[in-house]
Amino acid sequence: EVQLQASGGGSVQTGGSLRLSCRVSGVTLNDYAIGWWRRAPGTEREVVSCINAGDGQTWYGGSVEGRFTISSDNAENTVHLRVSSLKPEDTAVYSCSTLILRTRYWGQGTQVTVSS
Repeated sequence: EVQLQASGGGSVQTGGSLRLSCRVSGVTLNDYAIGWWRRAPGTEREVVSCINAGDGQTWYGGSVEGRFTISSDNAENTVHLRVSSLKPEDTAVYSCSTLILRTRYWGQGTQVTVSS
């Protein structure tokens, strides 16, 4: 059974940093791409960043590029998202997800709250 477990959220002030982690079980991480998404209250869920754990290619959304860094630790089957220079508008529930054989799997989400 494929499972994703997100962790690492918290409350920080503007300019602060956190490291989010997404531990994947049930599959070998380096065979797939993992994405981080976020949903702020009253908004649609948006993709923030993703990584191909096999070749290391990364992608970032325009609002986070230069501030967030995604990486994979294939030995630990975990993807990390370093979120830095945080702004109040980064406040959201952050979730990780992967697509396997046309089925999308989601972790449960972790709350990031940024105060001004």
